[in-house]
Amino acid sequence: MYFLVGFMGYVSTRSRLKEMRNLLKAFKTELRLTERQKDKVRRSLGICRFLANQYIARNIWLYRLYQRGVLDEKQRRFVTANDFDKYVNHVLKKKLPWIDQCGSKARKKVLVNAEQAFRRFFKGQAHFPRFKRKNQQNVKLYFPKNNKGDWTIWRHKIQIPTIGKVRLKEFGYLPQGVTIKNGHVSYEAGRYYVSVTAEIDEMSRYNNDLEASYRPQSDGIGVDLGVKSLAIVSDGRIFENINMSSRARRLEKRLRREQRRLSRKYEMRKRKGGSTATASANIEKKKSSVQKLHQRLANLRRNHENQVIHALVEQKPRFITVEDLNVTGMIKNRHLSKAVSEQRFYSFHEKLRRKAEII
Repeated sequence: MYFLVGFMGYVSTRSRLKEMRNLLKAFKTELRLTERQKDKVRRSLGICRFLANQYIARNIWLYRLYQRGVLDEKQRRFVTANDFDKYVNHVLKKKLPWIDQCGSKARKKVLVNAEQAFRRFFKGQAHFPRFKRKNQQNVKLYFPKNNKGDWTIWRHKIQIPTIGKVRLKEFGYLPQGVTIKNGHVSYEAGRYYVSVTAEIDEMSRYNNDLEASYRPQSDGIGVDLGVKSLAIVSDGRIFENINMSSRARRLEKRLRREQRRLSRKYEMRKRKGGSTATASANIEKKKSSVQKLHQRLANLRRNHENQVIHALVEQKPRFITVEDLNVTGMIKNRHLSKAVSEQRFYSFHEKLRRKAEII
């Protein structure tokens, strides 16, 4: 079974020209922070993680009091992000003044994200919100554009609110002279990244001939996804499975070795009577090396995925159809589950759909 993921015809383009004039586009690149800036980012991330855990614990505590009969239905009111932010500003900051070391907008954003996690759980769209552990890297710092000088981009550096000017590792990637709406600073596997949302003027990008640029240049194509090869195109092109390459196999072999070494360190600590919950310095270093290998593998797969999608849409076909695979059923097969999950079929389809809509 196949389904349409993108249509680039002349008729459909005319109705979208006004919408495409100002396009919001996301950019992500690595930062080169100083030690002082790293300390500030780590401290702010820790404060955001602490507040998110406090927010989750507060709602759990109220619900348990309701189950015991201490609170009635009216008193068991769900604490929203706005209510908890008022509690932080008027009560918690007086007890813990170090909370003020993190920006107020970043604190508010992490509470809004936690509230959205609860809302998704209530609708049955996600699992119950989990507490954020210190070694988990799922907390980001949010910075809106409050002043004119915020989020100013140069070729080699960027102005981040409350942090200051930060050097970039990749020069010239972030667009200059565009309007930045907001941005995030994140920490992943020992590296710091910045993500910005920029407003791109499509008319200037195509020399004010936007309508002509969206006209299809070739017939439609069909894409057959699989495990042996990532994609087989109807025009004869075949894109390999990056997980079968020598580079990916070498990284997976190193990852298995590092995971075994980490497991042995945990077992040794357990035999000596130590607590596995509080890891030693050597265990933390080994965990960091495992995280870095996971990150390298993820980057390798993501880069190959982006290259394949770019190769499919750069010729501007009239339409693209993609095979609709039963991924849920394929994952249940223990012989295929690992290979299918590594292919990232859902991510491939979503990226291809978004790319086909704007090219």
